[in-house]
Amino acid sequence: MNENRISWGIIGAGDVAEVKSGPAFNKVTGSELLAVMRRNPDKAEDFARRHGVSSWYSSVEEILARDDINAVYIATPPSSHRELAVKALEAGKHVYLEKPVCLTADEARLIKPVLDKSGKKLVVAHYRRGLDSFKTVKKILDAGEIGDIQFVQIRVLQRRDASFLTITDDNWRENPAVSGGGLFTDIAPHQIDLMLHYFGDVKESSGCSLNRSKLTASDDYVAGRILFESGIPFEGLWSFTIDHEDHCLDCCEIYGSEGKLTFSFFGEKLSFFRKGSEKVLNFTNPVNIQQPMIQSAVDYFLGAGDNPCSMDEGIACMEILDSFTR
Repeated sequence: MNENRISWGIIGAGDVAEVKSGPAFNKVTGSELLAVMRRNPDKAEDFARRHGVSSWYSSVEEILARDDINAVYIATPPSSHRELAVKALEAGKHVYLEKPVCLTADEARLIKPVLDKSGKKLVVAHYRRGLDSFKTVKKILDAGEIGDIQFVQIRVLQRRDASFLTITDDNWRENPAVSGGGLFTDIAPHQIDLMLHYFGDVKESSGCSLNRSKLTASDDYVAGRILFESGIPFEGLWSFTIDHEDHCLDCCEIYGSEGKLTFSFFGEKLSFFRKGSEKVLNFTNPVNIQQPMIQSAVDYFLGAGDNPCSMDEGIACMEILDSFTR
């Protein structure tokens, strides 16, 4: 095994690994993808063939037994994240863990002592931190270019069949026992994580969630509030029962004493309003959208960079999600 290179195995070679992440493991510097695992052997073999991966497996034990694999990407549904993360760490592998990190914050906390004992490293795949548009937002905020932050608002109002929502044959994302919630639990971790990344520690949070449509077992309306230690207030609203595309919204607004930032979580544009004038900044995301975050994870695993999103930060995000929905 080359200690100056991260050799990956993917556990859960499904829809997320297909484009968003999987191909990037062979594109970033200091990284290679050696094997993939999926419970369905035919689908595991098909993924490996199409992506030029030399080995495939249908059991976790087989892929973790590979001595030449020193890191794994866990891209299974959240209900198996804790078990798989613990197994991987105990097998001596670094871990890149998909969001949400677990079904609940309490479950996520169980990974932490195993991580600390293992001597290995773990990165949570809150990949929007690595995209240029969201990095630009942080730079503007950190530089104080819109003055003191007054309040922050998120509104994500969508149809259940919105194009950016991933729907699989078994639709596990709307099964709370597997996903931890519904579509909110699938997409909100990225949004809440960015708020924590931008504004820091939380003083208190609360919310409510309801199943308004009764179409699935999961709640499709969530409202939440956060008060950050800095005194900045936040309000968020998520609904997946919108009747028509014209009524849909995907918007974050950050109001400062000297300006305002407006952006979409699924778009590539940032509106920067300051001193009576507006500047619109356009960005282009990489085809494999997790590629910048994966590069940061590889650098961290190799000792050449900081952790781009730690387990503690993943737990903090889960605590907010829980306070909104439980």
